[in-house]
Amino acid sequence: MTAPVPVLLMRGGTSKGAYFRAEDLPADPAGRDRLLLAIMGSPDPRQIDGIGGGHPLTSKVAVVSRSGHPDADVDYLFLQVQVDKPVVSAEQPCGNILAGVGPFAIERGLVAATGPRTSVRVHMVNTGALAVVTVPTPGGRVEYTGDTALSGVPGTAARIEVEFRDTAGSVAAGLLPTGRVRDDLGGVPATLIDNGMPVVLMNAGDLGVSGYESPAQLEANARLRHRVEELRLIAGRLMGLGDVSATTVPKMCLLAPPAHGGTLSTRMFIPHRVHASIGVLAAVSVGTAAAIPGSVAALAGTPETIRLEHPTGFSDVVVDVGTAGDEITVGRAAVVSTARLLLEGQVHPREDRNG
Repeated sequence: MTAPVPVLLMRGGTSKGAYFRAEDLPADPAGRDRLLLAIMGSPDPRQIDGIGGGHPLTSKVAVVSRSGHPDADVDYLFLQVQVDKPVVSAEQPCGNILAGVGPFAIERGLVAATGPRTSVRVHMVNTGALAVVTVPTPGGRVEYTGDTALSGVPGTAARIEVEFRDTAGSVAAGLLPTGRVRDDLGGVPATLIDNGMPVVLMNAGDLGVSGYESPAQLEANARLRHRVEELRLIAGRLMGLGDVSATTVPKMCLLAPPAHGGTLSTRMFIPHRVHASIGVLAAVSVGTAAAIPGSVAALAGTPETIRLEHPTGFSDVVVDVGTAGDEITVGRAAVVSTARLLLEGQVHPREDRNG
């Protein structure tokens, strides 16, 4: 386990993670997870003996390989390495880290650049869904410099387009896993949805907060956190996810009217910390709910681009939702993102003397 492992450290969207070729990690999941815990430095709140950043948003891993799927170029397995527990979870995808999969695949020679822009078809192993990540590749090389700003990320970078396909019911039992647009969670109206990420949407006012608080303020509200977790456990069972007390889905989203010219204001519990922004796939689920009449997030008129405000700015989502009677169908769902290569080299994990 002490042998060095080739790695790219990349920012994908508003997250940061370690990207590996599958061939460079143990094929056995248990051995792979032990190695990743050592690489990231978990369990430790600072991850001081590893390359993790001491926060869920900076303790992420992408495992990428050439794909055998007929409609994909690469397979992408997302792994969440918990910071303070010896746990590696594959139960959910990550749309932020996905933005870096296209550049990684090209950098590592898994996909050849095809022109000024290269589209990388990605099979998301966690859910079986497909995505297309379009990367600027002038001169046959990945271009990271550009003028696209992403809230929660300093400066600007090259524009990456991430289009999701067939993401409805990616983890839960369906787009609306209960079969209802609205549910009652212990007296709180909620919409339970999964269009790439299982999310529970509630109005912040129904939980006694404004929805404009900072993540630190929400995390310091012990009564609110207890109530959110209580409702999450109820929602998990309703969504067909069973007992979610030890899992990271569903996410819990508090909604409020927009405060800065957007479409909706959001605060996302992920699930026990509050996101500094909003996850890509969570944003797609929230944007989809906003386009469904009668949902907690429903809009009087759905704009072409749904702008979701969050603690550090906004995220733009484009969704195509159709309704015919009781049937709801989701067409295109896409987001604009950026990614950047931070470090390329070999990581030296600590020795595991416990085997």
